[in-house]
Amino acid sequence: MGSGASANHQSDSMEAADSSIPRDKDFGKFQFGCEHYKRRCKIKAPCCNLIFPCRHCHNDAANSLSDPKERHDLVRQNVKQVVCSICQTEQEVAQVCSNCGVNMGAYFCDICKFFDDDTSKEQFHCDDCGICRVGGRDKFFHCQNCGACYAMGLRDKHSCIENSTKNSCPVCYEYLFDSVKAAHVMKCGHTMHIDCFEQMINENQYRCPICSKSMLDMSHSWQLLDLEISATEMPVEYNFKVSILCNDCNKGSKAMFHILGHKCGDCGSYNTRRISTPQDPVSETE
Repeated sequence: MGSGASANHQSDSMEAADSSIPRDKDFGKFQFGCEHYKRRCKIKAPCCNLIFPCRHCHNDAANSLSDPKERHDLVRQNVKQVVCSICQTEQEVAQVCSNCGVNMGAYFCDICKFFDDDTSKEQFHCDDCGICRVGGRDKFFHCQNCGACYAMGLRDKHSCIENSTKNSCPVCYEYLFDSVKAAHVMKCGHTMHIDCFEQMINENQYRCPICSKSMLDMSHSWQLLDLEISATEMPVEYNFKVSILCNDCNKGSKAMFHILGHKCGDCGSYNTRRISTPQDPVSETE
């Protein structure tokens, strides 16, 4: 998981004393880092005392250990020491290297112990979330009910679900709250990764995997289904009603049985499910 870390650190430490190392703060910008972040330092994980490019690299390695009991995640706020990638000096967490004077990250958060040279992400720290977000502080608001930061366009225009992002994505099961992937809030208020959402749409899956409500405006599809059903007559032996429950409006109603679908008598959605069989007596619905 990092057996060569101490040896590399020891051999590179000689470079720290080299007075010819540039001290310009932008020296080495975008030249160091990992697949997750561009930064000019590595972090020392206090949980295992090993050096990693970032917490995600640590978590990938720590959660791949053969012994499940040894698997763990790094708590970002607990990081106390970093190693400058320019001069290899180990030091306390700070934006500027105490030895060579470079900025170890153009963006730096002392709360999250977070460094990143790519400021085009428009990082900002949300005090309510307790972590750094991307996208620009002026473009997001923190919903106290949902416990997450959402785009300004969703203010007063989304269904609140308490701690909606403090769950796993219902498609890929990655924890959403601190995921580096962008998230999408559906009409029902549930959240998933944008990539997972688009994958579902591409697979013609239009219902929320949690509550089964429609994820898109399906009115045009329902109109097409109306036409198709009216043009497809069922045999006489199938002329009976069934009780249905609408996934979109949560109301029950009756509909004539049809192989193509059953339309909600209240909101007109075909996102319904049968709650009776032909053999069951159809009870009256209020």
